[in-house]
Amino acid sequence: MSKDTRSAIDPQVADSAKVANLLIEALPYIQKFAGKVVVIKYGGNALAGASESDALGSFAKDVALLHAVGIKPVVVHGGGPQISALMERLGKTPSFHNGLRVTDAETMEIVSMVLLGTVNPQLVSAINQHGAPAVGVSGQDANMFMVTSRDSALGFVGDITKVDATIVKQMLDDSQIPVVATLGTDNTGQAYNINADTAAGALAEALGAQKLVYLTDIAGVRADKDDQGSLLRQATTSQLRSLLGSGAIDGGMIPKIESCVAAIERGVFQAHILDGRIAHVLLLELFTDAGVGTMVSKG
Repeated sequence: MSKDTRSAIDPQVADSAKVANLLIEALPYIQKFAGKVVVIKYGGNALAGASESDALGSFAKDVALLHAVGIKPVVVHGGGPQISALMERLGKTPSFHNGLRVTDAETMEIVSMVLLGTVNPQLVSAINQHGAPAVGVSGQDANMFMVTSRDSALGFVGDITKVDATIVKQMLDDSQIPVVATLGTDNTGQAYNINADTAAGALAEALGAQKLVYLTDIAGVRADKDDQGSLLRQATTSQLRSLLGSGAIDGGMIPKIESCVAAIERGVFQAHILDGRIAHVLLLELFTDAGVGTMVSKG
């Protein structure tokens, strides 16, 4: 058997060829997005792998790779499951209204503890481990997110009235990866809980982001929420508005889709709603022809 014939059927060579083809497929996307801002909303439900540590490690590698090829990732995170878990350990029952957490004064303290004391430093540390300079920041810092109370029935839940992205832009100019905890303040300095989907959309708009990516625990947007086969691979903002109006989108997906639509109609180029439980889903969506999840464009 000749060397050429032996190499052609060598499984290791075949696997290497697949990797090479994937890299070639990714090249035009890397070139297209180099220097562009990609805002990634990392939700507490976005798990990839057998454990939360596996999920975090997979996500951190993706973010580090984006940074390494010249893309400017900005991570915006919530911490819903972690907040609910701590509330329950402390004897409080989580309560939600239209997908938003009812946040009294005690719950606000718990939210701050979890976001600033646990989730944010974990994300920063995980990304840093892969050689990318991540830096934690809160929406309270430098008045990034200014808010007003949404509804007295919701307590300390804020609607964003102004975004000052100066501190994030400075971090990006310094080749850092901002990791943003979604807290805000009103004009008296009172802290508020902000829905992370809404915050990600508002920040993407302020940064003029090329992409806004939501990592969640579902495969994407469905035309029929109860039919897995109705997944929309591509959607327009007008389609999503229709789904919102018909009730096809409900619960925690409501603020996600509302913020997605608003961000695109105000200048963000495209948005993606992905299943964060799939390992390296960011890379599959951004750097392959087929992609995964739902891609949303203006229309």
